[in-house]
This record gives sequence, structure tokens and C-alpha cells, in this order.
Amino acid sequence: MGVLILFGFTLFLTNNFSPKIVGQYDFVRSFLLVIGSICLLGCDQSILYFRGRLKDANALYALKEIYIKMVGILFSMSIILFLIVLCTNKELINTFFSDQGVHLILLKSSGILFFSALTTLNTEVFRALDRLYVAELFRNTIKYIPLILGAILLFYVKKEIYLVDVFLIGFVILAVITSVLVFNYFSKAKTNTINEPVTYKEIVVKSYPIAISGMALFLLMSFDIMFLKKYRDDATVAFYSLAVKLMTILSMVIVTVNITVSTKIAEYFSIKNNAELNKIVKNSSRLIFILTLPATVLIGIFSEYILSFFGKDYVAAKDALLILIVGQGICSAFGSASVYLNMTGRQHVFQVILVAAVLINFVLNRLLIPEYGMTGAAITFVASSFFWNFISTVVIYYKDKVKVYLN
Repeated sequence: MGVLILFGFTLFLTNNFSPKIVGQYDFVRSFLLVIGSICLLGCDQSILYFRGRLKDANALYALKEIYIKMVGILFSMSIILFLIVLCTNKELINTFFSDQGVHLILLKSSGILFFSALTTLNTEVFRALDRLYVAELFRNTIKYIPLILGAILLFYVKKEIYLVDVFLIGFVILAVITSVLVFNYFSKAKTNTINEPVTYKEIVVKSYPIAISGMALFLLMSFDIMFLKKYRDDATVAFYSLAVKLMTILSMVIVTVNITVSTKIAEYFSIKNNAELNKIVKNSSRLIFILTLPATVLIGIFSEYILSFFGKDYVAAKDALLILIVGQGICSAFGSASVYLNMTGRQHVFQVILVAAVLINFVLNRLLIPEYGMTGAAITFVASSFFWNFISTVVIYYKDKVKVYLN
């Protein structure tokens, strides 16, 4: 459902909105991914870690207390980040991107940051509460509904220029809806006394390494957009972003499978059940590869036709799409490497690996994009993704003798 809605909406967007407006939307989306990962401070993933650790009868009440503290952390971080953007020199930002409206767009984005981060956290809370269908509906489907309805309205009233504003306002709506659902689920928790309550310090200690890893991952997905906007234009950003969205078909499978098994990995590792741990990692790796292989082949064969379906100008991203699809197909063979490290207390190890990958990504983007544009961005993304997947897999195998890769 998520794939159909995402690409149905993208089809509507690319055929009815100018590449410049679509590029602005994709630029803001990339910015929110990065700054949102800072605001979340890893809470969206650590909530799954804490859920896997809680075993007693007070688990639901304890998780509710952890969630409330995490919301407080999110709010504090969002205020700090908004003030940082507010105090940033306007002319410096506009001059860097050669666009006089960039600073205002970034200011608006940071203004709704809390709602964006809260929506993401709530989605992972659904997962932690074993509301799997609800979590996936919001992660891949419902989150697009406010934007889709707003975009259709803008198209009919001829106000397409406000697409970014509609996109941002949608997060306020999503934050309210998801919060109501979360507190409804938590209302079933009986008020009780927790013997060893999780403190703010413990939440931050467990979360911030994941936050750095998450931010690094989003930087890997955002440096290319930032450099393309600087050295090319909004239209090029739109073309390349479409190729990335098509690649999302594969990454959506990987993310969904990994999040589904994450709490089990944490649980089996904590009780030292190596047999079940190896079994679930092995099965998830095979499932990821089986689900991604057909999509890789089909998109690769019909790449030009698929791109032209979104508008004749978007065929310019063909080479970039082929590179991204083949690269993501190869990386899918590494299975649940990232989730395994985060759920088994190796957040710091994964953090170091990703920081190295980000440095590689930044340098390659800076060198290749000015000369090769979208093709250079795609090569950089694949190279850095393969690096962190391969190194993570090697570390896991030599530390735990666990084969997270396809075998």
C-alpha cells in the first residue's frame, strides 16, 4: 500500500507541478530527515531497545513513563534547533545555495520540527506495543495523506507554490492523531510502582549513539541533495530525488523487515538465546533478498519507461537510477547488520562505522557532483552504503560469529 500511494502521489506531483517546486519539496524533506534525526536523539530506535528489555508485569506502564520522558527530550531539542536556525546568518545560507528563499524555508521546517519528530517517535511506539499494522500504515501510507490532499487542493486553486507549506503543516495533523492513539493504547496500563525506573540519563546514554548513527544515515541520503542544489538547480534535485524514491521500493522492504525483527534481536541477545538469534537473523536476511531481487530486476530493465511515466524530463535520471537500484540490490544481501549492532549494545561501533561512511560520502559528493551531477551522486551513495554494510557485517561475524549476510 505504501509503495502504491508513494508512487501514485509522485506521479501526480511530477506531472502537475513544476520540477522547481518538486525540487524544493525534496530539499525540505531531506533537511527534515537530518535535523529530525538530531531532534529525536535516537529515541525512535531506543524505545524498541527498552521494550525488548522490559519483561515484567509492569512493562506497559514502564514503557509509558519512558515515552513521556522521551517526548520531553524531543521538545527540548526542537526548541534548541529552532533557535540555532533562527540565529544563523540569513545571507550566508542564501548565498551558499544561490537561492534567496532557502533560509525562510529552513526556518519554517525547524519550526514544525517537534511535530515531525513526535510523529516518527509515535510510529515506533506502535511497533514497540506490537501494533504492527498500525505502525506500518502510518510509516508507509497514512503519513502521505495530508500532503496528498493538500497538493490536490493546491493544484485546483492554482497555488502550487505553497506545496512546501502544506507538507510541513501535515506533520502537525499527524502528530496529533498519532499521539491520541498512543495515549489510548497506554491507557490500558495499570498505575503501578516501578522498582527501577529508567532515568533521563539512561535514555540519553542508550539513545545518543543511535542518534549519531541515524543522523549519519540521513546525511548519507542528504549530502547528495544539498550538493545538487548548490551546483545544479531545483529541477535536478527533483530528477535525482525521483530516482531515489524508486530505490525506496527496495529500502522500504529492508527497513520494514529490520524494524519487525529488532525487538526480537534485542530480546534474544539479552537472554543469550544464540540459537533463536541466529535463526531470526538468517531468516530476515533471506526474506529481504527474496523481496528485493524481483524489484531490482524489473526496475533495472524498464528504468527508462518508468521514468518517462513521471514526465519526459525525468528520463535524465536514468543512469543515476540504474546505479542506485543495482547498488541497493547488492546492499540488501547484508540483511539486518545495522539493526543487529543497535539492538545488541554495539551502538558505538555502528556509530564509528557510519561516521567514516559519512566522511567518504561527503568527499566523494564534493568531488563528483560538480563534474558528473546526478551520476556522481548515485555513485557516491552506492559506494558509501556498501562500505558501512560490509564493515558492519565483518564486525558482527568476527565478534559474535553471527552471519547477518545472505547465506
